[in-house]
Amino acid sequence: MIIVNLNIIGMGGSTKARYLRHLIAREGADFVCIQETKAKELSDTKCYSLWGDNNIGWLHYGGDNGRGSLLSMWSKEVIRYSGHLMGKGYIVVFGCYIKSNPDSAVVNIYSSCNLADKQSLWAELSNIKVTSQIKVWCLCGDFNAIRSHSKRKGSAGTGVLSSDHSREIKGFNTFIDDNLLFDIPSVGKKITWFNANGSAKSRLDRILVSGEWMDKWPMCKQYVQNREVSDHYAIVVKSLDKDWGPKPFRTIDAWFMERDFCEMVKEK
Repeated sequence: MIIVNLNIIGMGGSTKARYLRHLIAREGADFVCIQETKAKELSDTKCYSLWGDNNIGWLHYGGDNGRGSLLSMWSKEVIRYSGHLMGKGYIVVFGCYIKSNPDSAVVNIYSSCNLADKQSLWAELSNIKVTSQIKVWCLCGDFNAIRSHSKRKGSAGTGVLSSDHSREIKGFNTFIDDNLLFDIPSVGKKITWFNANGSAKSRLDRILVSGEWMDKWPMCKQYVQNREVSDHYAIVVKSLDKDWGPKPFRTIDAWFMERDFCEMVKEK
């Protein structure tokens, strides 16, 4: 499954829509997670235009008058939608990946900067996952949290908030570990966010998956794109493992010199 993720910080103007449409088409996306649309409502026309096709499903969470808003879109040719859950900071889409038939959940996440809100979101997502029968999970988005101090650089990473940062790191890592999630390998940039003047940077956006997701797509990686229309970098989740068809059957001629070899092959 190919997933595009981006905190777009507002969808006004044609430049961002054109960039997103090009990224979706170039990567052949199956699912798209957008954070901070800044829109209270969206329409079919807008979402079809963003994707460049009308054979899609979509869900939008308007947040607080557009703040913390989320948009999830998916191709109906690839994903058979079966339900969703939506709340402050998340959209969970349940469905079947048609090509190989696993029931799966893709979660679009935007967390506020407030530590208490993050902890509440982690607890709610943990409860949703543990009570679900679905085993194949992918959590995408702007978690507004880091896993180590080395992932936050500059003015935003120093000063009086350092104790909160330590609690954030511990809590976020506990959330990941308790839910048996994996931070899949990243290719490209090591950070995913710069502030406006470039004085601070962090890895706030990431992709977390369950072990069952990794079983299904073992070569899955998150590819960090160039920063173009937002102070966040887009991330593309994909597996470049190719199916080259059946592997050739090889034998050693000397085996056929053994009296019982042919009978053994027939039996097995």
